[in-house]
This record gives sequence, C-alpha cells and structure tokens, in this order.
Amino acid sequence: MAESEQASRRMSLGHDDVLRWIRAFGTEVDANKEQLTQLDAAVGDGDHGINMQRGMSAVLVKVDAAGEEQDIGALLKTVGMTLVSTVGGAGGPLYGTLFLQMGMAVAGKDELSPDDWAAALEAGIAGVQARGKAEPGDKTMIDALIPGRDALKAALAGGASFEDALRQSADAAGQGMRDTVPLVARKGRASYLGERSAGHQDPGATSSHLLLEAAAETWGEPEQTG
Repeated sequence: MAESEQASRRMSLGHDDVLRWIRAFGTEVDANKEQLTQLDAAVGDGDHGINMQRGMSAVLVKVDAAGEEQDIGALLKTVGMTLVSTVGGAGGPLYGTLFLQMGMAVAGKDELSPDDWAAALEAGIAGVQARGKAEPGDKTMIDALIPGRDALKAALAGGASFEDALRQSADAAGQGMRDTVPLVARKGRASYLGERSAGHQDPGATSSHLLLEAAAETWGEPEQTG
C-alpha cells in the first residue's frame, strides 16, 4: 500500500492529461452555465456563465487546431490568450491571467510533477491577485482559489498522494465558494451593491471551484492500463 501510494504521489501529468483537464473544465462550464449566469445576475451583469461558456468553446477550438506540438506551458498560455480575447467582463482578463501565469511557471515542460502543478497554481493565483487587487474575503474568485491552493500544498507537504491532494484542493475551494455567501463584496461589479451583495454566492468563486473540481475528477483516478 505504501509503495502504491508513493508511486501515486510521484505521478506526473503529460500534455494529454492537461488537455483532458481543460476539456473537463469546458464541460463543467457548459453544464453550469445557467447557474453561473443566475449567480451573476444577483450581483453583477448576469453574463458570467455566457461569457465563460463562449470563452471555453473558443479555447477548445484553438487547442484542437494547435495539436500536440505545444509543451504544457505553451498550451496553458494558448488557453489564457484565448480567454483574454473572447471572454467579456472581468472574467476574461482574470481567467486569462490565471492561465497565462500558470503557463509561464511551467514554460518548456512536457511533464508536470505534483509540485509543478502546485507551483503553476500558485503563480496563476498571484497573477489574478496582481491584476484584480483582490484579497481573501473580498467575495471574488480568490476566495475559492486560495483555499484550494493552500489545501493542495498542505496535502502534498504532508505526504498525501496526488489524487488525495487534488481532492482536498477541490473540497477546500468548494468550501471557500460557499463561504462567499454572507460576505459583502469589496471588488468588482458586485461591490456597487454594498450590503445588498451579502446573501449571494460569488459567481467567480463558483467557476473557480469548477476549475479545481475538474482537476480532481480528471486526475483523481489512476488511468486504467491493459
């Protein structure tokens, strides 16, 4: 058991694995488009779901056209640039920055170790914070991403398998998402509502949870061979 856990912890992600995660996120966005739109209608412009679905559809077309000649860093940067150019509102620049910074963190790599994934996620979140100036508790996507990042790092540091670390990361992001409900927004369009923004789940935190949930579901089960 210890030996198999150790092997799992050393699991690496190839280009195809990362592409599967991007596709899974696109599927999650598509499936939850209406919910994201409804959440955004309560505190923003009501277009987060539509915008993200449009952006991820464009991403899938772009990565299909690019083929497999890209390294993982270039793949992630392609996703980021596509989101910047196709997603309206705040989501485009913020999600675009997330993927661009993740791509820069793993530039030239054909495989990612669990620690590489953690470093990429950390770089992406730092980029989002630098761009949006949001801090934890501001009722933004950061409120899901930072707990997800911290849980991942803590799990890996504690010797958890990559699969367990990914699940803990997604679960922490989900809790962070739910914890945005009572918060008063301090950033973005929702901040214009002041106290009226309390009582609503943040749409950006919701889509960020979908991002980490897609990673846990895509990479959480070892691929069957033979």
